Amino acid sequence: MWNYEKRLIYPVKVRRPDPQAAMVIMSQLGGPHGELGAATRYLHQRYSMPYGEVTGILTDVGTEELAHVEMISALIYQLTRNLSAEEIRRKGFDTYFVDHTTGIFPQAASGFPFSTSELACAGDIFADLNEDLAAEQKARLSYDNILRLVDDPDVKDAIRFLREREIVHYQRFGEALRIAQDKVCARNFYAFNPSFDTKAANLITKEVCSC
Repeated sequence: MWNYEKRLIYPVKVRRPDPQAAMVIMSQLGGPHGELGAATRYLHQRYSMPYGEVTGILTDVGTEELAHVEMISALIYQLTRNLSAEEIRRKGFDTYFVDHTTGIFPQAASGFPFSTSELACAGDIFADLNEDLAAEQKARLSYDNILRLVDDPDVKDAIRFLREREIVHYQRFGEALRIAQDKVCARNFYAFNPSFDTKAANLITKEVCSC
């Protein structure tokens, strides 16, 4: 299905290890608004979308989120490589180190592991797309908070790129929502689930509005 290029979507080159920064950035791998959850959510939602244009947007964004997973993982790896035992203790990386050494494990900054309970896939066009719009804003906010806490210019450069892409994704999901609304009578799209009740949708559309 995919052609994989063995390079990051945006270069990550961190010269100074900082496990404390890694613990903060880790949330965007496996936290409640992280990239792993976003990629999984969008690539599963696409199956219940009845409109090809919307499916295409979910596929585009979902696969890019997988590239963001790679970027975040690269950041964590580079921030935690070649650490001494003293650095691990002093920088608060010891609790993570006990369980995972310096392996890349998806969890929130709080230490809570990634959970599929954070995913949203309702099988309804409007419920899912509005969830996606909110998810992109929450991811953007998480990157805002990371930028407030880290000072390494190498790290901030990569985080700024990821933040900008969340804004673009928000715009693309806005486009997807407008496409769906145009294809379903705008005055009546809450009356049925067009992904499921196709026959009922056609009857309601004919009776209620002249879309």
